[in-house]
Amino acid sequence: KSGHSKSSKKVKPEFPKELRILIAEDNDINLEIITTLLEMNGFIVESANNGKEVLEKFKDSIPGYYCLIFMDVKMPVMDGLEATKRIRQLDKKDAKTVPIIAMTANVFKEDMCEAEEAGMNDYLIKPLDMELVLEKIAKSLGIDE
Repeated sequence: KSGHSKSSKKVKPEFPKELRILIAEDNDINLEIITTLLEMNGFIVESANNGKEVLEKFKDSIPGYYCLIFMDVKMPVMDGLEATKRIRQLDKKDAKTVPIIAMTANVFKEDMCEAEEAGMNDYLIKPLDMELVLEKIAKSLGIDE
């Protein structure tokens, strides 16, 4: 084995074990797909069906419990933008630093700017491309690919 590959396929990032991700998604099918794919890649996944629920789960967790949050932008009760703003305002050690990645079907520049202004670190366009999801996780956690 020379270790050199001519394949153009990207190498999947190596993630530490036991990383916990919180997913805020109100669509059961989307939630099931991303949960399954993340679990297949070794992540522990917890979910919330709306922004209020994700805010409560994050607020009630110990600092560092969640390594990352995937936040659907459009949800009932409280949308992802409001939930992100409230998370960022919490008096909690990791509230300002936990990576929050928006999940949205909107590709307009103003939607992306709105997500950034709310305190989101990055965004993914639905339908989700799992290779891109893993790249965004690696980038957000500072893991070299």
